[in-house]
Amino acid sequence: MLRYSLMRLGVFAGCLVVVWGAVYSGIFPRGFGDSNFLWVLLLALVLSAPISWVVLRRERDRASVQIVNKVDRMKANLESNRSQEDLADDSTRAHSQAS
Repeated sequence: MLRYSLMRLGVFAGCLVVVWGAVYSGIFPRGFGDSNFLWVLLLALVLSAPISWVVLRRERDRASVQIVNKVDRMKANLESNRSQEDLADDSTRAHSQAS
């Protein structure tokens, strides 16, 4: 998951550099007044999203599998804990009824 996040950040950083250069060379329009930095960030974010979607597909699928496996393990541990609690509760009830 960390690898995917770092790769996504790298794609965004690359887009930020390209957009920054394009805005200051006049290819893309500048923002109004003091909003130029925000304009560059927003444009880089909009451009990096579809690029990441296509380029990082395999890495995103790997991260998804890791997350699913982790959730499945957590569910199994939770169910194991519940069954242990049920057994302890049943033995306590049986012991109190026998007395």
